[in-house]
Amino acid sequence: MTHTPHLWLFFVLVFGIVLLPGLDMAFVLASSLVGGRRAGLCAVGGIVAGGACHVVVGATGVAVLLTVLPLAFNALLWAGALYVAWMGLSLWRGGAAFQPSPLEAPRSSLSTFRRGAVTNLLNPKAYVFMLAVFPQFLREEYGPLWLQALVMGAIIAVTQVAVYGAIALAAARARGWLEARPSASLHAARVVGALMMLAALVTAVEGWRGA
Repeated sequence: MTHTPHLWLFFVLVFGIVLLPGLDMAFVLASSLVGGRRAGLCAVGGIVAGGACHVVVGATGVAVLLTVLPLAFNALLWAGALYVAWMGLSLWRGGAAFQPSPLEAPRSSLSTFRRGAVTNLLNPKAYVFMLAVFPQFLREEYGPLWLQALVMGAIIAVTQVAVYGAIALAAARARGWLEARPSASLHAARVVGALMMLAALVTAVEGWRGA
């Protein structure tokens, strides 16, 4: 691929979209605050895996089905919003805040990874990006399409790791401070839960308007 300026433009667009608060960011923040650095990084890994699936979908053209069948897109949007809203509500009502209950087994890294992947796969923003932006950067004159998709997928993955990884590490550091202050921990848990529910609501409303 000798035409690299369009890759820089692609990176700028990806960075701006990843940086915007949304379902993925809310899940990484909550996971890191609840389970610490390992949980936060496992959540990031799951989101990156989900992003790789989006790249495969976009590169093979399967995503076009979502434009042909708008009901499928609406169902996906509401499923993602409800999923994240349910996690936010659980965090809001948890009571144990960011400290796991002694009667409750800690969530495994694999479970957090799977939830991160599901959160990303149900994130309508990712599908909108793959439908509206990704295809514009696939050009036959730039070389094999599979190679272009691979390079752009790597750009997406590295950007997600950089942005969400930084959030996970910062939240893990804040978790230590919160553990020593149960009252502040409870309030922070409710704030994060409310943010997750708000992100889900905004996603659903924007999708409803665009329907």
